[in-house]
Amino acid sequence: MHSQSVLLTFDLEEFDIPNEYGSNLPWEEQLMVGRKGMIAVSEILDFHKIPVTIFTTAAYALENREQLQSLAVKHEIGSHTYYHSQYSDEHLLKSRLALEEITGTNIHGLRMPRMRPVSMSLVKQAGYKYDSSINPTFIPGKYNNSHLPPTVYKENEIIRVPSAVSPGLRIPLFWLAFKNFPYSFYKKLAIKTLSRYGYLNLYFHPWEFTDISSYKLPGYVKRHSGDRLVDRLHTLITDLKKEASFNTINNFLHDQITTTPAIDHFDKLIAK
Repeated sequence: MHSQSVLLTFDLEEFDIPNEYGSNLPWEEQLMVGRKGMIAVSEILDFHKIPVTIFTTAAYALENREQLQSLAVKHEIGSHTYYHSQYSDEHLLKSRLALEEITGTNIHGLRMPRMRPVSMSLVKQAGYKYDSSINPTFIPGKYNNSHLPPTVYKENEIIRVPSAVSPGLRIPLFWLAFKNFPYSFYKKLAIKTLSRYGYLNLYFHPWEFTDISSYKLPGYVKRHSGDRLVDRLHTLITDLKKEASFNTINNFLHDQITTTPAIDHFDKLIAK
C-alpha cells in the first residue's frame, strides 16, 4: 500500500462542447457520446480495478439511471450540477438530491462545469462537504487562479480540492495537458507533483475516449481521442500504480482527516 494517492476523476456529462464552436448537436447525440465514452472508461477502470470519482450532471444521470447505479457500486459519484451548459444557484441542491435518488448514495462532492466560480456559502447550503472546481493556474481566456493554494484548503467550512498543477510554475495537469503534452513530459510532471504534495488530482471527460475526430472542434481538443487516448490512459494508470494508490476524493479526505490534521498538513506543504 502506497502512502501517496492518485485521485482520478471524470466529468460525465452531455457532449455539448461542439456547440461552443458553432455546432447544434441534438440532445440525444450529446447523451450518446457521453454514454459511449463512459463505457470505454469503465472498461479501463475494471481492468485496473481502481476506484475513481465521477462528477455527473443530473440531466445526464436521469437519462442513464442504470449506468449511474452500476457506477455507484464501485466508484464515488459527485455532482456536476444539473446541466452542463445551463446554471442557476438552485441547481446545486436540485442536482445533489436527484443524484442521491438515482444512485442511492450520499453525494458529498461538487465540481462546477468548466470550473465555473461558485460561492462556497451556496455550496455549503446545498449540503456538499467538498468542492473540486479550482484549477489553480492561469489559462488564457478562461481564468487566472494562480493566487489560490495548489493543494487542499478550507473555505467557509467547505474543503476545496484543486486539480493538479506542477510545483513552482503551476503547469496544469488537466485533460488538455494529457492530450497535448508528450507523454514522457506529462508523466514526469505528474510524478514530480505527486512526490511534492503526496497526492494527485487529475480530471478527464469520458467523451474524450470516443472518436470525436468528425466534430467541429479545435485540434487541441480532438488530439489523441478514442482508442489512442484509451491506450494513453492505460499507460498512465500502469505507471502511476508504481508510485501511488488510487482512491476516491471522499475517501482520501476521510483518511487524511482521521489520520492527521489534513488542512494544516497541506498548508505546511504550500508554505515550503
